[in-house]
Amino acid sequence: MNREMFRSKIHRATVTMAELYYEGSITIDKTLLEAADILPNEKVQVVNMNTGSRLETYTIEGPSNSGMICLNGPAARLGAVGDEVIIIAYSEMSDEEARKHKPKIVLVDKSNKIEKIM
Repeated sequence: MNREMFRSKIHRATVTMAELYYEGSITIDKTLLEAADILPNEKVQVVNMNTGSRLETYTIEGPSNSGMICLNGPAARLGAVGDEVIIIAYSEMSDEEARKHKPKIVLVDKSNKIEKIM
């Protein structure tokens, strides 16, 4: 049996841009993607702490150390600049792997700079 498990997240990132007329996705600072072990084009869930909305999309790599968190395309309707979001990646694991798994949590400050990795 496989289980879908929370693998990693970027916690309380601040949306810095929203581009409605883009084909879709979320652009994330490369440094944050690497810290959370999330790849470009990987499926993620974005939870907006201000509105309660949740969406699934894929990631686009933004410039390193830019702090960029940009909601693109229809996702731009689900958040505004300044909103705080949690960006979550999941993975399928065997039951044995899931029982041993420890997710990676990247905590950021208001400028989306890494404060702590847990």
